[in-house]
Amino acid sequence: MPELPEVQALADFLRQRTDGLVVTGVELGSFHVLKTFTPPPDALVGAPVDGVSRHGKFLDLDCGGTHLVFHLARAGWLRWSDAMPATVLRPGKSPIALRVRFDDSSGFDLTEAGTQKRLAAYVVNRVEDVPGIVSLGPDPLADAFTEEVFAGILAAHRMQVKGLLRDQSIVAGVGNAYSDEVLHVAKLSPFAIAAKLDAEQVTRLYAALRETLAHAVATASGKPAKELKDAKRAGMRVHGRTGETCPECGDVVREVSFADSSLQYCATCQTGGKPLADRRTSKFLK
Repeated sequence: MPELPEVQALADFLRQRTDGLVVTGVELGSFHVLKTFTPPPDALVGAPVDGVSRHGKFLDLDCGGTHLVFHLARAGWLRWSDAMPATVLRPGKSPIALRVRFDDSSGFDLTEAGTQKRLAAYVVNRVEDVPGIVSLGPDPLADAFTEEVFAGILAAHRMQVKGLLRDQSIVAGVGNAYSDEVLHVAKLSPFAIAAKLDAEQVTRLYAALRETLAHAVATASGKPAKELKDAKRAGMRVHGRTGETCPECGDVVREVSFADSSLQYCATCQTGGKPLADRRTSKFLK
């Protein structure tokens, strides 16, 4: 799933590439992708792209005051083309869910692999009309997101810190991959209780969160959309690296599996050398 760094890179790429362009077409490859009815997608046609921004994991194209907002979810992606095919996209079994064309013949497709179909697009007059955006927590890279603010958030939640970092209503933009990375840098167990972290742990976690995301944003910056997935995977320290060597201490990277996801961690760096038990069979290590 694209997270804050990749979505920010996509926003920067689209902002630069669509500057001065006008939307000439919006085509649906899947009726399920569009979550709004008014205004219709055709309201975007003829409008200039006035800006592109990010809200958590949402991308927002402001087209003359009408917004095309989309969330790529777990299996979605954006595929850019400098010369879009002339054939009109038709609903069917194609992985292309939505196509946008611009007046220089360029454009992009929103694609989605798999069968779950969670990719979501919205055409709205106000960004606040997108339910997932209005419920977002603060952006962890915003200037207003100070250590004091973060400490207050942690103190208010008696939940595992891994879940807190992934909860979009608490902190916007972080998902499964970067929460693993942040906790590894902070040397904290994913199952530590947020409200029980002491001041030194809070400081470590705050610094790890900001620095890890800022570094990932800088690494992704300037890369075309087609290179972002590989760049993300290459930059991971522990996430997705089960069985490999921890780059910090040399221990093996371990995994805890869940029904539809998994997390990776280093026992030496994060849990005092004690392996975490699988949730399906044993209690968590706190």
